[in-house]
Amino acid sequence: MYRINEIFYSLQGEGFYSGTPAVFVRFSGCNLHCHFCDTDHREGRMMAAEQIVAEVRSLPRTSLLVLTGGEPSLFIDEALVSRLKHDTGMLVAVETNGTRPLPTAVDWVTLSPKDAFEGGDAEPCLLHTCNELKVVYTGQDLSQYNHIQTHHRFLQPCYSSIPERCEQNLRACVQAVLHNPQWRLSLQIHRILGLP
Repeated sequence: MYRINEIFYSLQGEGFYSGTPAVFVRFSGCNLHCHFCDTDHREGRMMAAEQIVAEVRSLPRTSLLVLTGGEPSLFIDEALVSRLKHDTGMLVAVETNGTRPLPTAVDWVTLSPKDAFEGGDAEPCLLHTCNELKVVYTGQDLSQYNHIQTHHRFLQPCYSSIPERCEQNLRACVQAVLHNPQWRLSLQIHRILGLP
């Protein structure tokens, strides 16, 4: 049984697959407590693997399935990932803070380390290799991520409910990318478009 916050169809709003239609399986629960988190971890229903597969298959057909959270590595295992791949034929991506090992069956790893933030520094990031590195940016030193092996590096301005702070974070992020061209800007287009 797996604790699921929601399963839904939308556009991937961030990173490498930004703008791509995807089915999202959002797990409920996290081992970190970042102040900018957008998931209510008190919500969730227990679902068996076959129920998750059935709900995923009931949504529009797409090639991308994103396991997100919360922190999916607290819940997912080889059996679930393999079943999702086999029964849906979709590429299985996971968005993780990197504090736990991942099943080897995962096709695409988006690593978003949070140890630069209060509440996100409760446990260290253990992953050092990923398909894409997506850093929530508030002005931290980017050299701390140099050891992470990846083909794609994205900086994403930290969201805030205070518009002025959002604007400050966006400007700082743009300047950081301009000064560090090995990074690319990632915007949360689902927020901009009002999508889930």
